[in-house]
Amino acid sequence: MEGMTKAEQMRKGAVPLACLFFILMAYVLTGVLLFLLAFFLYRFQLSRQAVNVGVIVIYLVSTFLAGFLAGKKAGSKKFLWGFFMGVGYFLILAVISLMAGTGTEGSSFMPSFFLCALGGTLGGMVS
Repeated sequence: MEGMTKAEQMRKGAVPLACLFFILMAYVLTGVLLFLLAFFLYRFQLSRQAVNVGVIVIYLVSTFLAGFLAGKKAGSKKFLWGFFMGVGYFLILAVISLMAGTGTEGSSFMPSFFLCALGGTLGGMVS
């Protein structure tokens, strides 16, 4: 940390804290999008396949947003910060799923992990 100005030191420390906020924003977006998906499911009797595609798109959009914001905040190694956002999003999702008893099938975790990590990484790269 020697040779860094006080502002640079504060910025480096602020990035991890901001990332928690970005993950929170991603979950708020997820909630809104899931509500919209549920409305469309109710209104248009969507097929199971359409709902699955909708959930995948929601994962990608939410983690993309978190990765994009984290990349903007970090300034360097943006793709890596985006990846961390995707992984963080997935870890929270996995813990909640396990606590609710809905995520006991191990086969659904790997695709979800890759989708979240991909969305976050792409968001970081675009930022």
